[in-house]
Amino acid sequence: MSDFPVTHNYIERPRYFCSFGGALSTLEAMPDTIPVLHAAAGCAGSIAWGQNGGSGLQVGGYCGGLAVPSSNVGEREVIFGGAERLTEQIRATLDMMDGRLFVVITSCVTEIIGDDIQAVVSDIREDLRTGKIQKNADIVFAKTGGFKGNSYYGYDIVMSAIVRQFADASSPVKKNSVNVLGIVPYMDSFWRGNLEGIRKSLELLGLTVNTYFTADDCLSAIRESSGAELTLVVSDVYGLETARVYKELYDIPYIVSSLPVGPTATARLLRETAQALNLKIDVEKIIEEQNRRYYQALEPLVDCYHDADLQRYAVIIGDANYAVSATRFLLDDLGWIPELVQFTEALSDTQRESIAKKLSTADIQPRLVFDTNASEAGHYLSERYPRRENDLYTETLSPAFVIGSSLDRDLALKLGAPHLSLSFPVANRAVINRGYTGFGGGLTLTEDLLSAIVAGR
Repeated sequence: MSDFPVTHNYIERPRYFCSFGGALSTLEAMPDTIPVLHAAAGCAGSIAWGQNGGSGLQVGGYCGGLAVPSSNVGEREVIFGGAERLTEQIRATLDMMDGRLFVVITSCVTEIIGDDIQAVVSDIREDLRTGKIQKNADIVFAKTGGFKGNSYYGYDIVMSAIVRQFADASSPVKKNSVNVLGIVPYMDSFWRGNLEGIRKSLELLGLTVNTYFTADDCLSAIRESSGAELTLVVSDVYGLETARVYKELYDIPYIVSSLPVGPTATARLLRETAQALNLKIDVEKIIEEQNRRYYQALEPLVDCYHDADLQRYAVIIGDANYAVSATRFLLDDLGWIPELVQFTEALSDTQRESIAKKLSTADIQPRLVFDTNASEAGHYLSERYPRRENDLYTETLSPAFVIGSSLDRDLALKLGAPHLSLSFPVANRAVINRGYTGFGGGLTLTEDLLSAIVAGR
């Protein structure tokens, strides 16, 4: 069952920032890349502690966090224009910071005052090309004013700009190579591990994989990404615009798949990818071997799982990536019963219909709610399980489990249920390279879910 209408005209405790913040976090994750902000003082600091601080304590890094170069425009620039100040900041950043790709992004203020960012960047780029600025680097720009949308939209804006301005149109087609889009760094707290899990899964097919943001990625691969045979979007919402740019400019086809968590979703991804690339390999044999390893690792827990009654009713609250992937994993692989799935970002009717279709094939149908006010989850649950103080036989949501963000801990306490933070913000976990994608990621998620249940024993 799905509830499409959103009755609220406000967003309570939003679980994302602006498009400017999403663009910044994307650039902070990209190898050898330096973001240059054309923004008012304070923007970078707010994002560092608000957005990145809500991403498993991942704040800082080289030229990240509070060390991001910024024009820090003030009253003077708002009145007379900030192009001169931006030029000064770019030249100083090129001189001082060690990077190979510099990306200028704009904020609300600088877009409103109408600075010609393209002209500034074009002049700097020409100086780099002719040697007037002695640095082996390139520079591009993206108009990412925060009023344009949320963090996820900012990811697509800046990725599309890099594809248009930095990718090499003359790169030859590289056989069996794929670009992976759809995971937004820091907005997905587990972005490193998730991308590595996807890379490892696709390499089982003998593919060369460009995931953009991991320690195995480099700017050269991003520049040559225009020669990929396929773009794989591991999201029903994010990365689609960038995939369309690859298609428009370089005629690279793309396929869309949900975030692959666990054996069922990963096997589906491998089949779809192999079919799209027309690979002449035995995909089913690869899947069979990975399933064998997966269930062999899980086997020692089976008796305890059943004897200790570790099956749960689940409430899932999160963004489009995690709400879909976690629900499918619980249904397809773990044997839990999702009761309520609430999507917390604003989605179009088309996106909602696509997501609902992804979850409509399950034998058990959870209630789907598209509501940006995640605090309403308790209200939706009370409609299904009303409290009757003196009725000993009323149906209750028990034993329950809440999968969401650190903001959903209060709901879990009210339900008397264990809780695991997966979707942003994750302020109650430290995250380094943990991930939940692929066959191994399904085992990791199983570990974390069951550990949360038995943690108090």
